[in-house]
Amino acid sequence: MATAHQEIDTEVCVVGGGPAGLVLALLMLRSGARVTVLERARAHEREARGEILQPGAQALLDELGVLAGARARGAQEHDRFRLFEGERMLLEADYRLLPAPYDHLLSLPRTHLLDELLAHCRRSPGFRYLPGRRVGGLVWRDGRIAGVTADGPDGRCTVRARAVVGADGRYSRVRRLAGIGAGRTEALHHVLLWCTLKAGGADAPPLREVRVFRTGDGPVVVYGSWPDRIHLGWTLPQHGHRALTALGADRVRERLARAVPPYATAIREQIRALGDLGLLDVFSARARRWVDDGLVLIGDAAHTHGPIAAQGITLAIQDAVVLHPVLSGALAAGDVGADRLAAFEGRRGPDVAAVVRMQTRQSRALLSGGAFATRVRPYLARALRHTPLHRRMLQRIAYGGPVIRVVDARVCGRP
Repeated sequence: MATAHQEIDTEVCVVGGGPAGLVLALLMLRSGARVTVLERARAHEREARGEILQPGAQALLDELGVLAGARARGAQEHDRFRLFEGERMLLEADYRLLPAPYDHLLSLPRTHLLDELLAHCRRSPGFRYLPGRRVGGLVWRDGRIAGVTADGPDGRCTVRARAVVGADGRYSRVRRLAGIGAGRTEALHHVLLWCTLKAGGADAPPLREVRVFRTGDGPVVVYGSWPDRIHLGWTLPQHGHRALTALGADRVRERLARAVPPYATAIREQIRALGDLGLLDVFSARARRWVDDGLVLIGDAAHTHGPIAAQGITLAIQDAVVLHPVLSGALAAGDVGADRLAAFEGRRGPDVAAVVRMQTRQSRALLSGGAFATRVRPYLARALRHTPLHRRMLQRIAYGGPVIRVVDARVCGRP
């Protein structure tokens, strides 16, 4: 039996129900706009690796009134980041030096954050959420993008909107349909072999820190996650994982266990096959442009980054917060052309570029070897820790650039 073609009219159509898309939806709803969000997955069924929130992301979510509720669903604080080679600590970033209450990293499961954001969005009668929808095309009107078509469990739908926001990730379909290229850079080009273990027995997650273990094969990041999980991410050279995995599950398991001895028991007990390990392509890229007439790209759809220093969620949320007054003003003025929307890229572009440069330096530090990396750097790091420069560097990592604040929700000019 054929299903009816659903027709939906809205003001803002957001494609992608991740942190960037839902934060923007919430802000636009509070500005008085009607918002429809299309999400390809159903009930957050996507498996997500990144869940660490830097202080900058925590502060913005707190301003939005969603941090406390998301934390109440389950979260774990980490006071510091430490880099080890064997038992020797090479580097430490102590977040307790930052002003409270954002003086820590926060491991927050992605579903907890998205569920809380959705709960707040659903309080508005102007909100519509369409999970399980895959965008198939763009709607054009008078030479500008004016909506999308999508397929889902109930058939095809057309969402007509005054503005479309592509928040659908690094492989953005909206970006591709709009004919906007996104070239990769060589700054960050690795793969991440990752797994999640259940803590128990002799092993336990770091109580209040994120650890990185330098190895001959590549650094391994380890952190505890709510309620009793350990996340491990092993950074390998691009294509280097093929030679490693060709050795078989037993050899891979033993090399990982030797790389992170505190978790060797859990690794040997719980990694039974190569299928227990996930693989993520790590790269940096930037869309050729972030706007078109009637269209804006945000988050990974506009600029893609690696997991180093846990900047991804912060950048995504900041994008939404910066775009909010630009898009609200455009709607209020009746002008959603590329020239007006370009103010968003003009504001965010330099900050994003600075984060990429920082990640590149950090990547080189993690992957570099030799006497300087293992002998001289630890002494320099300890000396630097007692200077104002250390706090400024920590502030930069924690907030990703200039402090960004949520703008008054009445910018649409509506009561």
